[in-house]
Parts: sequence; C-alpha cells; structure tokens
Amino acid sequence: MSETLSTGAQASGTEMGPILPDDRRSRTGVPGGPSVVALGGGYGLSASLRAARRYAGEVTGIVSVADDGGSSGRLRQAFGIPAPGDLRRCLVAVAAEGNVWAEAFEHRFDGAELDGHPVGNIILAGLTETLGSFGAAIDECLRLLGSVGRVVPATVEPVILKAVFRDPESPGGHNTVEGEVEVGRTSNLMSIAVVPDNPTVPDEALDAIARADQLILGPGSLFTSVLAVLAVPSIRDAVREAKGQRVYVANLSEQHPETTGFDVADHIGALRSHGVEVDTVLVDPDGLPLGDVRGHKIVTHPLAGAYRLHDPGLLAVALQLVAAR
Repeated sequence: MSETLSTGAQASGTEMGPILPDDRRSRTGVPGGPSVVALGGGYGLSASLRAARRYAGEVTGIVSVADDGGSSGRLRQAFGIPAPGDLRRCLVAVAAEGNVWAEAFEHRFDGAELDGHPVGNIILAGLTETLGSFGAAIDECLRLLGSVGRVVPATVEPVILKAVFRDPESPGGHNTVEGEVEVGRTSNLMSIAVVPDNPTVPDEALDAIARADQLILGPGSLFTSVLAVLAVPSIRDAVREAKGQRVYVANLSEQHPETTGFDVADHIGALRSHGVEVDTVLVDPDGLPLGDVRGHKIVTHPLAGAYRLHDPGLLAVALQLVAAR
C-alpha cells in the first residue's frame, strides 16, 4: 500500500492543530498535540526531535549511548560514562530558541588537551561527576537549555555494539565485529546486539514509550543508531507492545559501507528481524529505491533539505499528517 501525502489545508494545521514556530510554543509543547517519542541517534534523531517539537504536546528522545569514537569515546574511556555525543545533539535539538547554552554546547575546542571535544560533552561529563549520576547531569542540562522536551539515554550504563556480518571466508559464512566505529565500517551486516545483553533502561524511557501516541524510528544509521536502540531488549519489547503509531522514517540514501545496496524493503526487513514491526514507512520520493514493500503502508512526502539531509520543517509536516491518519 502506497500513498502520497498532500500538503494543502491540513499542513496549515486546520484539522490537526498548528505547526507552531518556536516563539509561539509553550515550554511544554504545542497545546493539544500528541505525545511523541523519537528513538535513535546522531543527526537523524536530532532532526526528528526538531520536527516533533513543532507539532507535539510532549516530546521525548531516547538516545543510543553506544558511540565509542571521537570525543564520546575518549570521555567514555576516561570517566566510564555513557557516550555523551548523541545526547548532546538531542539536548540542543530540544533547547529553547535563542538559548545561549545551546550554541555553547555545540562549540568544539580546537587545540591543546581539549582538541575535538564539544563543550556540551565536557559539561555532561563534569555534571555527572558533580551530581553523582548521568541522569541527573542530563536533567540539569535540560534546565540550562530551557528545554521544550525530554532526552533520555537508552541505557543507564555504557554499552558496546556487537554485530554479525556475512563473511564467506569464515566458518558458517559469518563473523562478528565489536564497537560502534568498527560496525559502521563493516558491510554485509546481518544483526546487531548490545553488550551487556540486557542493560538497565531508565524507567522514564519505558514510561514514555508506553504513553506515546507516535513513535518515530529513524532517520539515521540503520545498525549503529536505530537498531542500536532497538537492540536493547527492554526498549525493543516496549516498542513492540506500544499502543502508539510506529513510524519509520527511511533514509535518503545508502550509507557506505553500513547499508550499501539496501533499499527501503531491506530496512524494513532489518527492523522486523530485530523484533519490531512498523505501521507506516515515510519515504522521500527521490530517496532510496523502495524494493519489494508489498504489505507495508508506504507514505511518500518530500523530506530532503540542504545537503540531502532531512529537513525538520518538511519532516514535521509529514509526521503530523501521518499522525492524523
């Protein structure tokens, strides 16, 4: 089943409530809007949060903390904290418009011992030591940023990604690789898991999923962002049992080598093989080829902005229209 969304009268909010600019929204979201939970990591999740805050009454981001590269990897190793980088991006995505801390959080040091570290990562690490918990550090950052939503780590403790990939030269025809950076450099991926295999999930994350009217999966790196969250057993089970609408936002292009050769059907298949069925798949008309998507609800809407990245404004219109159906 495939359909193309119209962006006429409905997009202006006449039936579903308005998509409001930031200066007209309350700190708690759009009055009467749905409760929206977005899951994943990286730029894709931050784009979904920027989109959701335009029409949602309540917004929650559930963020993978498995990154082991760059500044996040260095801080994980030094302080034993979950990876802060994707959380920082999401904190900024739900920050109040014009908040000076949002700009500061994204400032990246250049040179000396802090070379490559964004200010927000350092603040998260420092607040964790000062306040005694990573969760308390996030809450304090949300306060500093004047947040219009919530951001929650997918797991309380740091986790390691472990992937299985096809390898004709190995016994059984497959092999394994560990660590988000190495997984992202691997092709022919088959499945992803986390180590430890059943990490503790914040109650806030599970409660938000259970109460959500809409769950947004993607866009973003399929294995190292979207499935990195769904590989956490408690989150996967909560998403599978949720009463809210499950929407997968398909990527605009392949991500080499992680999803080389993947079409939209392959993405849906990967979600299914990891225990999650989606209700609607949102695709850009000039994005990935569909493949065999028979039996799935495919909704087409322009989503691409500058540099062929998902535009939060276009994504907000599409997601709100999908939520109303």
